[in-house]
Amino acid sequence: MKHEIFKEADKIWSRFTKDAEDKDVSVPLKIHKKLLSLFHVGDYYYYVFNIKTSSFELMSEDIYRVLGYMPEEVDVPFFLSKIHPEDQPYFLNFENKVTEFFSSLKPEQILNYKVSYDYRIQKKDSTYIRILQQVFTIQLKEDNQVIKTFGFHTNISHLKQTGVPVLSFIGLNGEVSYMDVNVKQVFSPSTISLTSREREVLALLMKGKKSEQISKELFISKLTVDTHRKNILRKTACNNTAGLVSEAVKNGWL
Repeated sequence: MKHEIFKEADKIWSRFTKDAEDKDVSVPLKIHKKLLSLFHVGDYYYYVFNIKTSSFELMSEDIYRVLGYMPEEVDVPFFLSKIHPEDQPYFLNFENKVTEFFSSLKPEQILNYKVSYDYRIQKKDSTYIRILQQVFTIQLKEDNQVIKTFGFHTNISHLKQTGVPVLSFIGLNGEVSYMDVNVKQVFSPSTISLTSREREVLALLMKGKKSEQISKELFISKLTVDTHRKNILRKTACNNTAGLVSEAVKNGWL
């Protein structure tokens, strides 16, 4: 079962590539690599993201130095699942805003904008750091559809330890920049009161775990797990597990 945050993000990204034409306009990757080198303020790694397939086409080996994962360990569902639960709604809201913003631009404008926002991500050692995500378009279709982006994640924990994530659109070559953009909350932070054990159960449900698997992982009986599940459904006013998981991601209940 794919992580729910990936499912929601995939719906947003699909708007970029809906009915895209075959002809494309590409920007040499080496130009962006040279430009991006000016913005590093800490350890970083770079990647190429294919929006059409919702997948990483390239992941630099530097991710190991920053997050502790080998490049081959990281696909998009895995990466999104490592975003701090409190920041997942911000990520989805930002991506939703990015889709709206770029849909309003001309092709030549798209190539002159960098998307920048931050969030917390879990390293392999289970600790969290704050990364700054900066992304450029490197391939788009003639009908204004973005296909591929090149970006990098920089560890900015030493610059920003607290505070909410912030989205900005940085204009290049004379384009107007939009800083600290006001974003519509399609996906909202949690307002549900769950016990610590209920949150543990919910987190495992979101990973696709069954009651038997959860009971073994938490060292509790299956009956206890089922009781927690019933209580979670009652508190969240959800009718079933599928709806619960979807709402948990949308509203940031973890």
